[in-house]
Amino acid sequence: MKKVVTFGEILARLTPPGFKKMSQTNQLEIYYGGTETNVSASLSILGCNAVHVSRVSDDFLGNAAISNLKSNGIDTSFVQKGEEPLGLYFVEPGAVVRSGVISYNRNHSAFRALEPNSIPWAAIFKDADWFHWTGITPAHSENNFLALKEGLMVAKEMGITVSCDPAYRAGLWKYGRKPEDVLKGLVALSDVFIGGAEQFNELLDTDFSLSDEDFKLGSKALMAEFPKLKKIYDKTRTGKNASWHQIEARMWNGKNMFSCEPIEITHIVDRIGTGDAFAAGAIFGELNNFAEKDSVAFANAACAIKHTIEGDANLADFNEINQIAGGNTSGRLIR
Repeated sequence: MKKVVTFGEILARLTPPGFKKMSQTNQLEIYYGGTETNVSASLSILGCNAVHVSRVSDDFLGNAAISNLKSNGIDTSFVQKGEEPLGLYFVEPGAVVRSGVISYNRNHSAFRALEPNSIPWAAIFKDADWFHWTGITPAHSENNFLALKEGLMVAKEMGITVSCDPAYRAGLWKYGRKPEDVLKGLVALSDVFIGGAEQFNELLDTDFSLSDEDFKLGSKALMAEFPKLKKIYDKTRTGKNASWHQIEARMWNGKNMFSCEPIEITHIVDRIGTGDAFAAGAIFGELNNFAEKDSVAFANAACAIKHTIEGDANLADFNEINQIAGGNTSGRLIR
């Protein structure tokens, strides 16, 4: 069983039932997640030993969040508790021509107050195969940035493979550091990059497009800037409306590009967490030494099936994802 460690904020998500607007309802459904948490949940369901590092409120909401992670098989031994509240976010789902809307309430959360020196990284990484981080974590606070940086340094010393999804959230960077400078330093300590033209342009101050040719050129430029990188995974999305998207994936290994057939999702159930499902699929393929074309197809299929699952985490197992990766998108009843 491969051991994967993730580090990031656990959030409670509040959303109206169905596709109601917030003004239409006096009821809210609650889900627990967060970008890195979602990756951990998916990998656990796929059969990995997933360990998530975080900090939650020391109350019934924090306890409920931990229970939710445990229900997905995640090891929560290194989830701390604090007196600050659990981070929240509210989602008003979109439908067809109506866009979805998200509002965050996480500025004073328990995770942001985490003390950098309080994480026993060496113990956490014992027997670990992989460490995954995203650009959301260092965006929160100086404490979160320093904790992640220390974790990456320890992972490097211990020879652990590191993947990064340096998702840029401009509205989160409020503590004085320039996001480009922070992310460059952290990406330099990573082995697998999950992102495309938008991330290339933010890190390199370039203007690459979404074309395959620019993906190749951007990947070469990124690897030249960050020579520790060995592979780059990217997912592109074309949306007809809020309910109908087409996704496809590609990967660069330093010499060649691999891609897969696009998958069309005509009735989106839940858009949240689909990128996290893609990251988990790519990590799973790498951990299990999939052929490169198969790893790309598996990641794309993981992303696609998450669009059909309510909540933040991808609850699909290996067989469900693999049949889609193999081209079976009929959705016929299995008896």
